[in-house]
Amino acid sequence: MPATVTDSTRWTIGELAARTGVAVRTIRFYCDEGLLDVGRTSAGHRVFDPAAVDRLLLLRRLRSFGIGLAAIGDVLAGARSVAEVVAAERAALDLELDALARRRSLLRAVEEGAPEQLNRLAAVADPTVARTALAIFWRRLLAPLPSEVIDDFVDMNVPEPAADADPEKVLAYAELVAAVADPYFGPAMSATIRHRGTPGVRDHRRLLLDVADACLVAAPLVAAGRAPAPGPALDRYVEVHAAARDRADTPSFRRQLLADAGGVEPARRYWRLTATIAGDAVTSGAAHLWLFDALTVSAKSEGEADDPASPDSPWRTHGTTSTMSPGSSQS
Repeated sequence: MPATVTDSTRWTIGELAARTGVAVRTIRFYCDEGLLDVGRTSAGHRVFDPAAVDRLLLLRRLRSFGIGLAAIGDVLAGARSVAEVVAAERAALDLELDALARRRSLLRAVEEGAPEQLNRLAAVADPTVARTALAIFWRRLLAPLPSEVIDDFVDMNVPEPAADADPEKVLAYAELVAAVADPYFGPAMSATIRHRGTPGVRDHRRLLLDVADACLVAAPLVAAGRAPAPGPALDRYVEVHAAARDRADTPSFRRQLLADAGGVEPARRYWRLTATIAGDAVTSGAAHLWLFDALTVSAKSEGEADDPASPDSPWRTHGTTSTMSPGSSQS
């Protein structure tokens, strides 16, 4: 018959090992880590009370799930529940898997990309650094706006790098990061947003806020797949720019607004790349390009607008005329 176990029962380390199947050396380690309560005989030998069996078995089970000793110590001390510790371990594992998936996606992009893209792809090896670069660019470009407005813009328009992105999306993100690092891109994007070539803006902060409102009017049209065309959304957009310059909305003003934007192709390329990453989400940029293309239609109905010169940098301006191809404003 098995021996009767009472509160006064004490087991040697060998007996505890035999009852639990845990090696003596491992039990000694757990004792040294403070995870098991241990007594000593007068001769200095370790002895354990009956509760040590349940504690040791729980410890071994949690270790089999990969739970760390510090977290197990919290469970044994009653500071955290098993469910809390397991949930935290799962969350940590999710982060590890996410990091591995990102690394695999990046390696695939490097493998399938051209050798000259290596430096560009290296810039997105750290997804946090890559997205921060885009966010900083927009915070500087939109600096006149209140910080909460810029925060909303960044949340809506600066995509998170996907952990399991295909090479096309990884390359697109790398090109976005390269774009915002190009000294010609910021001025080109600013010129498109503000139509800088049309002088007389009295309040740039007010202009940016009103342009954002005009983009909100156009966003449902973009989402519905409507082709860019004159209408209330464009009227609102032109009205915003006219009011900012104390001008009237006339055909000649529309032509000037289009011709003096400084070129829309850098912005178009940027927002196409963003759409490659973000999918079907309608960005502020997509709505703005829709309005720009609608302005092109409106201005050309009154006469051709001159294209500005095309400098060498891929992120310098390359003319304002829209291709009007499907998705040109909506991607």
